[in-house]
Amino acid sequence: MRKIDLVNTISDKTGIPKVDVLLTIESLFAAIKETTLNGESVFIRGFGTFAHKKRAAKIGRNVKKNVAVNIPAHHIPTFKPAKEFVTAVKNKFSIKQE
Repeated sequence: MRKIDLVNTISDKTGIPKVDVLLTIESLFAAIKETTLNGESVFIRGFGTFAHKKRAAKIGRNVKKNVAVNIPAHHIPTFKPAKEFVTAVKNKFSIKQE
């Protein structure tokens, strides 16, 4: 599902004009990004937590040239799904054996 599909789905289910839904979604994403960039986490109950994580410096390997490469410490965005979300996905796609 792409962002426009999400906008169409929400608009169809709520009756809110697509322009307003798009503006709301863009604002949500911008707020999550800005908050995470400020070093804070965004916790959405029942969905998950957006945060950033520091990766330590390490030595990697360029496989093509078989050369060691220094990878500096850096920060990456992370998402940890909520327990309810994980459980719902597991229940939806679990293989039931009889």
